[in-house]
Amino acid sequence: MKPLCQPTRRSLLASAARVLGAALVVPAAGMLMAEAASNPTKVLDSSALRPPAGASVAIVEWGDLECPACAHANPLLKEAAAKYKIPWVRRDYVIAAHPWSKNAAIYARWFDTRGNGLGDAYRDAVFASQASIYNVNMLAQFTQNFAASHGVGLPFAIDPQNKLAALVQSDADLGRRTGVVHTPTIFIVTNSKALPYVEVENADRDLYRSIDQALSVTRQTAAANHTPKK
Repeated sequence: MKPLCQPTRRSLLASAARVLGAALVVPAAGMLMAEAASNPTKVLDSSALRPPAGASVAIVEWGDLECPACAHANPLLKEAAAKYKIPWVRRDYVIAAHPWSKNAAIYARWFDTRGNGLGDAYRDAVFASQASIYNVNMLAQFTQNFAASHGVGLPFAIDPQNKLAALVQSDADLGRRTGVVHTPTIFIVTNSKALPYVEVENADRDLYRSIDQALSVTRQTAAANHTPKK
């Protein structure tokens, strides 16, 4: 399991390049790398830790597209969601010290608006190529190439009214209210009061075990609720 990406109070000077049609300023911060096993999330508000309507179990992740640990976890989460046929809720939690991650998150939101899962395909592609994207200019070129390969034309201004940026910020705010302090932060959430959520601190080690546990609990809960009363 790769180390997590975590913001600190230490300030650095950072800037973002013009890729969205207007200047996008990312607040500066430092970054600590902490081992997942020693940094469990202290949940402050669990209201966001619920599966989508109609699902009994889901994966909920707060991630950053420039985070190496997120890139490592991404194929594991994708594979698990497909194997168990459960929703994977991907939320943004941009690490301020990462110079291009907020731009990438906004690009991903724009691709979401194109439909057909294009936003998630872009996220997967960014993670797969993360090590070769060194700055915002390279991200912009990568994004142009991705769009062209999918037959999509990028407008000059991706987010002229900052609506997509607001969605990215809303995810981060929700994460902070929940207690998220690093990326990736991954939960398996259920509709059962017996086990409403469990954090996956190490995806390599704990992801499948946590999903199996959640599915077992929800099946037991469902069976108990449908047991005929004598």
